Amino acid sequence: MMCLEQDLTNKNVAGHYISPFHDIPLKVDSQEENGIPTKRARNDEYENLFNMIVEVPRWTNAKMEIATEEPLNPIKQDAKNGKLRYVANIFPHKGYIWNYGALPQTWEDPHRKDESTDCCGDNDPIDVCEIGSKVLSRGEVVHVKILGILALIDQGETDWKLIAINMNDPEASKFHDIDDVRKYKPGYLEATLNWFRFYKIPEGKPENQFAFNGEFKNKAFALEVIKSTHECWKSLLMKKCDGGPINCTNVQVCDSPFHCSQEEARSLVESVSFSLDKGSKEEDQVWHFLGK
Repeated sequence: MMCLEQDLTNKNVAGHYISPFHDIPLKVDSQEENGIPTKRARNDEYENLFNMIVEVPRWTNAKMEIATEEPLNPIKQDAKNGKLRYVANIFPHKGYIWNYGALPQTWEDPHRKDESTDCCGDNDPIDVCEIGSKVLSRGEVVHVKILGILALIDQGETDWKLIAINMNDPEASKFHDIDDVRKYKPGYLEATLNWFRFYKIPEGKPENQFAFNGEFKNKAFALEVIKSTHECWKSLLMKKCDGGPINCTNVQVCDSPFHCSQEEARSLVESVSFSLDKGSKEEDQVWHFLGK
């Protein structure tokens, strides 16, 4: 298992500077060519294993995320109008109801319309809701089994939400597809749908909408979405599409025009003010009760 240093300064446990967005492989135990996984996994089980970067541990409120527009993409707390952002507690839920994070080396292209949702991407790595029993740590990189996917439509953009489980979870062997979540964790998918539907209401915003009438798609569908977003990421790193403000600096994708050496990465970190933030310890303790 990999892990970013807990000061979130873009170092792995070996002390090397990396971008969690670009330099952590998407697939588990895959051979790499120029930092991009190329070798097929050994069997069906490994074909379904991916690296997940944990941004937000379960039950916490600070809205932490990979800073896609900053050099080496540190994990930071999102801010709006000069204020740090938190998700509200909407009864009966406290903060995020899963370990929340992203798959590295994926990108939801804001210029590419998804054929299944008829909306363009949200300009971020694809999000993951990890449903295992353990509360994970921010910056932790865990191997997850993909089970299914939900298509959130956020302000007209496609914002995919993968459903996955840590492969080291004691119950992971029971879970192979989205129906297993319904079988072994009844109510969890319904709670997930409602969480995403209502979480912006305390901010004065309307309910979120979903493609497919809020239906969770299965593993096979999810794997195709991952494949598509990985191809979009490769185009981004090879400068074959317009990434806009996305920062593509990396130390592993050697053929990328954005590649830099460890020395260059170190100089970049030392010369740029990242304004890193681990997230305030003063979490939002206000509870919101929504009527039907």
